[in-house]
Amino acid sequence: MASLTNSPAGIADALLASASDAIVATDRDGLITFWNPGAERIFGFSPAEAEGQSLDLIIPENLRARHWTGFRHTMETGTSRYGHGDLLSVPALAKGGRRISVEFTIALLRNERGETSGTVAVMRDVTARFEEVRDLKRRLAETAQTKARS
Repeated sequence: MASLTNSPAGIADALLASASDAIVATDRDGLITFWNPGAERIFGFSPAEAEGQSLDLIIPENLRARHWTGFRHTMETGTSRYGHGDLLSVPALAKGGRRISVEFTIALLRNERGETSGTVAVMRDVTARFEEVRDLKRRLAETAQTKARS
């Protein structure tokens, strides 16, 4: 690993290269321009496989139309209802079509004229926690049904 400094650039490089979370950037057309090692670990695609591809790579087909409507609106207006540190939870696709659950935040990228030029998202795989909660809810419902019959 290259020597990293305490400068803002060194800190940014360290975070991008070593974050266990996925950090994914796109251009204003929704093409992936940056894919860190955390993204590779979570989604299974190497940077070479992901960079230059559409975000459809990780968006389940049934959610794509809704995603792209919101994405285009954000690129046109420069605002996002999710851009204020809100944590979003959504299904996503990993390599081979495996569905996972991710939580993420997004930030808008802007060019030198202040125009929206893309997005950057920080994503965390929460599949195990999502499945635990779903199983607990199922067991609770079964227990309530059993008690109701008694």
